[in-house]
Amino acid sequence: MNRRDFIRLGGLSAASAAASGAVNVLESRAQEARRTLRVGLIGAGWYGNVDLYHLTQVCQDGTAACDIDVVAICDVDRDSLEKTAKKVAARQNGREPRQFSDYREALKESNLDVVLIGTPDHWHALVAIAAIEAGCDVYLQKPIGVDVRECQAILAAARAKGAVVQIGLQRRSAPHLIEAKREIIDSGRLGRVGQVDIYSYYGGPGPAFNQEPTEVPEAFDFDFWCGPAPKLPYYPCLRRGTWRRFMEYGNGTLGDMGVHMFDMARWLLDLRYPRRIFSVAGQYVKRGGISNCSDTQTVVFDYGDLEVVWNHRTWSELPDPRHPWGGYFYGENGLLKASVFGYDFRRYHSKETQSVDVAVDNPAYPGDKTEEGLERQCCESIREHMRDFVARIVDRGRPRSDVEEGAISTICCVLGNISAKLGRALEWDEEAGRVRNDDEANALLAREYRAPWIHP
Repeated sequence: MNRRDFIRLGGLSAASAAASGAVNVLESRAQEARRTLRVGLIGAGWYGNVDLYHLTQVCQDGTAACDIDVVAICDVDRDSLEKTAKKVAARQNGREPRQFSDYREALKESNLDVVLIGTPDHWHALVAIAAIEAGCDVYLQKPIGVDVRECQAILAAARAKGAVVQIGLQRRSAPHLIEAKREIIDSGRLGRVGQVDIYSYYGGPGPAFNQEPTEVPEAFDFDFWCGPAPKLPYYPCLRRGTWRRFMEYGNGTLGDMGVHMFDMARWLLDLRYPRRIFSVAGQYVKRGGISNCSDTQTVVFDYGDLEVVWNHRTWSELPDPRHPWGGYFYGENGLLKASVFGYDFRRYHSKETQSVDVAVDNPAYPGDKTEEGLERQCCESIREHMRDFVARIVDRGRPRSDVEEGAISTICCVLGNISAKLGRALEWDEEAGRVRNDDEANALLAREYRAPWIHP
């Protein structure tokens, strides 16, 4: 080997070693950059568990930007608390989270980075604001509050603290709806949209809901569960998801199902507040039960050159079994039907159609088939929503379903119920954050809190 070859080979060897060293440094930096977030769940019922399950999936499979360590679970129902803690421990190599019955203690003692909130609606505002003020980023289930002032207070707290707050309005992360927005709406194929019908027709024929009050179970702190809301007689349905049958703890079908579809319509069409909201509602068929929520409601969200119209009937058969809960977007060129189950587009006076079904079986996530309580048509949307949430925690950007979007959609649905109560249209002043020229309506923007809880 001559001197030139020796130097050349030596140089290649040195370069190779340097390159290898550089790769190792990059890999080390990548590992260092992947943070582990300390996570707490407040509200360990149905959707609290669903959200935590999906967050765990995307963090453990590496498709989210961070890892997680679930260190705290909080609920006033001891049975739900213990059941969820065991599930969490099984998913993270036996590490059990601490259990709390008071969210204030969980926030004070757990040094949390992220809080998932799956409480009943009447608790959303107080818990979310407390978590934000504790320095946490928050994943908050919809609707963000039960009244307008709660929504405004959560938004103000999030902006003051610079918190990342993702709302569980996951239609914005649904792959099939992202495709429909891009290929049908934004491309111009649908044309100018003149009306949107959004709806929920779940329920079906049958008698009004009835149940007798009973003694409160020993494992359930009913007084704390009621919190700032009125304390009704204890019905067994209140311990599980049927608390939505009572306006004291939510906003009826409009606040539960309607906020999803109204938010979907706003996102797909790039809308903010309507100029007017008018609603009629009542119990027209399922009368005589203990629920005080409307079984039938129509709300017109008037945008001037566009009407978004909400309808629910909780007593009839499904008019379209493929899309029982969704929206019809009537454009000048065609009709787009969009729902959690897929979408259909048909061009008027043409054979042109396009249809997409949501896949409910993803082989990468076999646990979806056995996990309790999942709405499998929503799994991909929630996983993508969680990935977006974690990515925004890293880059401090606004998530897809930012708290401001959640506030707009929730406030408009609350105003729909206020309109139905007063029997007249309401004009919303976005800048002032109140109804124009209507003192009676403005008096209803904040609900009275039960002592000792204080409205934010």
